[in-house]
Amino acid sequence: MTQNWSALQTRAKKAIDGLVASGRERGVQVAAYLDGKLIVNAVSGMANPLTGQVVTPDTPFFSYSTGKGLAATAVHVLVERGDLDYDLRLADVWPEYGRHGKGATTLGHVLSHSAGVPALPSYTMPEDLLDWDRMCRTIASSSPLWEPGTRHGYHAWTWGWLLGETVQRATGRSLSRVLTEDVARPLDAERELYIGVPASQMPRLARLEDRNWSAAVALASTHLENFDKIAPPGVRPDVALANRRDILNADLPAVGTVTARGLARMYASLMGKVNGVRLISPERLKEVTTVVTQGPDWAYGGDGPKTLGYAAEIGGTRFGWSGMGGSLGGFYPAFGLAVACLKNYLGVDDGEPMEGLAAMIHAAVAHVGH
Repeated sequence: MTQNWSALQTRAKKAIDGLVASGRERGVQVAAYLDGKLIVNAVSGMANPLTGQVVTPDTPFFSYSTGKGLAATAVHVLVERGDLDYDLRLADVWPEYGRHGKGATTLGHVLSHSAGVPALPSYTMPEDLLDWDRMCRTIASSSPLWEPGTRHGYHAWTWGWLLGETVQRATGRSLSRVLTEDVARPLDAERELYIGVPASQMPRLARLEDRNWSAAVALASTHLENFDKIAPPGVRPDVALANRRDILNADLPAVGTVTARGLARMYASLMGKVNGVRLISPERLKEVTTVVTQGPDWAYGGDGPKTLGYAAEIGGTRFGWSGMGGSLGGFYPAFGLAVACLKNYLGVDDGEPMEGLAAMIHAAVAHVGH
């Protein structure tokens, strides 16, 4: 069996070396855990061409949507411990939030992007994102675009403050602190899973570059009527925003900075023990991998099935978050497999090479009849 995974590691390394050599990618990390054991850990290319820094397994990548898995997992750990409940009404711990018909909104509504407050003011700028209290006041004073729980739509930015402020009010700890203390530290991944990167760790980060992502975002703004509502022009999820030191350093639970190894390890620990650590029970795992939304996603129009905290991807076989620009992270409960594929050359419509890598790993595991 060991030989199989050694061959898979070689195939993954060859694949990403090819992507980098062809100019398709700049820097790539791929990691996979099977039944709590690391079976793939491959890197290739440049983390930061400006400094000559190469990608190592320890290089953190800022990953827009992929980072949402961190906040969701931290919340599940709190629920597992009895510190939170999916049925908790936000207004019970955050009274200001109950205005304008939002009193019945629950933590479960937030996790599943069903809360009805995905929009930000059209004039929102990066500096606004850095002001936690201001963003929470803005969201609390908003009117829901639908009755909470009756439909769903990707809460691209607002999700972070909705979860973060609720956790802060209910537990007295920030979501970033919960992630560090209750998720990353037990998994020995404190230097690999961040909501807000400490200043001392900034030099380790990969630098993002634009392949054709900004053009794709502009296209989305033109063709998707609600896109600018969830991501106003001043805070579009592009490379310029992602490379800002103040954004990287900020407590923004809707995004995250991770290594592929750390992200895959976190997802693996939802399904079973990793180095003796399992984050949630089998019963909780079943609950958080059950799709709870129906109908098209308000933000994008198409299907986007969601569970409590994760997107149900690849026909509901993988749970996690694929990130804007091409990165992904998630887990396949039927196989005990967790995979993360990260890149710093953001693009779209290029054959989705990270999805190809994840599919290759998944197929190899499925082939041995796991």
